[in-house]
Order: sequence, then C-alpha cells, then structure tokens
Amino acid sequence: MLIKASFGGTAVLELGRSGADLKAIVGFHSGLVTARPQDATNIRAKVLVCIGADDPIIPPEQRADFEKEMKAANLDWRLQLYGGVGHSFTNPAIDARGRKGFFFHEATDRRSWNAMIELFNETLGEA
Repeated sequence: MLIKASFGGTAVLELGRSGADLKAIVGFHSGLVTARPQDATNIRAKVLVCIGADDPIIPPEQRADFEKEMKAANLDWRLQLYGGVGHSFTNPAIDARGRKGFFFHEATDRRSWNAMIELFNETLGEA
C-alpha cells in the first residue's frame, strides 16, 4: 500500500497498527503520533517513513517516540531523516502556498521515492 501524502502516510501507519495484512508501509512526511503506541505490535509489514529534519509538524520528540514504538514492537522499520528539508517535500506545488517550513525538495523527493522502490523490491519483488 502506498499513499504519498502527509495524512495518507499517517493513515497507513494506523492501518498497520490495526493488524491489517500489509507487506510494506510507506509514509512521506507523515505524522507519527498515535494514541495507542502498543498497537505497533500488530504491524506485520516492514515500515519506511521519510521525514524532513526541519519539518515543523514532526518535531524531534515525535521522531524519538516513534523510534521507541518501533523498537518496542521489534519491527523491521526505517526512519529516513533528510537534513535541510521541511514538510511536504514531495509536493512541487507547496512552495506557492508560502508556508514556513513547507517546501518542495527535489533531491529528497527523488531519494525518498527510491527508498520506497527499494523496500517494495525487497517485500513485493521487482517493482
């Protein structure tokens, strides 16, 4: 399952936490907070989350809590952090909105997409 959006990434993480039969979960600049971190033990998929280090919506504390959640559940997970990158880095139209901390970053868009393809190849076969 792939949803390339902030809310979509958050939703697919919650879907995984529900125990849905997924092989891979990918989130791009997705929220990481959950009301029930213990539900991560229900995740059966490999997890990839790609976040900008300067994302104003996802502070370091949220990343640290997510890391603790993934470790406690003993999952196969990756949190890729991209330096100098804010929120919505995959959205070429975001710059026009002029929101501080929200900007397209072409290199990170490409790198995060490649990370997703790598995970899909690993879990689903050649994509």
